[in-house]
Amino acid sequence: MNTEALIPKIGVVTDIRIDTPDVKTFRIVGLDGKKVFEHIPGQCAMLSMPGVGEALFSITSSPTNKDFLEFSIKKCGCVTDWLHQMEVGQQITIRGPYGNGFPVETNLKGKDLLFIAGGIGLAPLRSVINYVRDNRKNYGSVQIIYGSRSKDDLVDYREIIDEWMNDEGIEVNLTIDREQEGWDGHVGFVPNYVKELNPDIRKTVLMCGPPIMIKFTLAGLKELGFQDTQVYTTMELRMKCGIGKCGRCNIGSKYVCKDGPVFRFDQLGELPNEY
Repeated sequence: MNTEALIPKIGVVTDIRIDTPDVKTFRIVGLDGKKVFEHIPGQCAMLSMPGVGEALFSITSSPTNKDFLEFSIKKCGCVTDWLHQMEVGQQITIRGPYGNGFPVETNLKGKDLLFIAGGIGLAPLRSVINYVRDNRKNYGSVQIIYGSRSKDDLVDYREIIDEWMNDEGIEVNLTIDREQEGWDGHVGFVPNYVKELNPDIRKTVLMCGPPIMIKFTLAGLKELGFQDTQVYTTMELRMKCGIGKCGRCNIGSKYVCKDGPVFRFDQLGELPNEY
C-alpha cells in the first residue's frame, strides 16, 4: 500500500456547489493551490476535521482534471452535517487515495458501457463517466440510466443536461420515482426502467446506488441475459478505516477497502446481508 496515502494533507475548499436539497459538491486543492494527489476513477479519500470526525468519500472528479479534487456529499450524519456547514476558504484534512478503481485502462477499454445509478450513486460513477468522455476514442457507445426520488434529487443535473446529453455516442435515460409537476420524462424505479429499456447484453455494466436498487437491478440484468462477469459495482459506503484494520467493511473473505471498493459481481460470490 502507498504509505503516503496514510498521511493527512491540508486541503482548502475553493468552491461549493449545491446539487440537491441534501447534496453539495466540494472542490478541494492543497495549500499550494494544486491538486492534492492523483487517483483513478472509483477511488476514495478520507476527509476529516480534528475534533469532529472523519469519513470516506468517493472522489467524484475525473483524474483527467488536473487542477482539483471534487466530492459530492449527501448530508446524512454528524460528519456530513459539519461538512455541509463549510464555507469557501475553509481548511480540511484529506488523505488518500484508497481502494481500487474501475479498470478503465484494461477490462473496460474498447467496450460499450452501460452506467446505472440511483440517487447519490451517480457521484462515484461521475468520475468514470467524465474519464470516458475525455478519452472517448478508447471506448464504444455509452448509455447512462439514472434515477432519483424526484427531479430535485438528481445529482449533477445541469452537467447531465448541458454536457452529457450533447455528447455524440452518449445516450442518457433519466427517471424519477413519482410523477412531479414540471417533469415530462420517465417515471418509475431504476430496476424496472432498465428492463423496459432492454439494453444490449454485450454491454459492460457499471452500477452504483442504494442496496435495494442494486439487488433488483442485478436480478433484472440477469433476466435480460447479462452475466456477473459483465457487471461492476462500488461499495465504498461500507468502509470506515480505509486500510483493512477495523474489519467493518468485510464481505465474506473480502475487505471492501483493500479488495474494493470496486468489485465485479463474480468476485463477490454473494451480496452482503443488507442487499
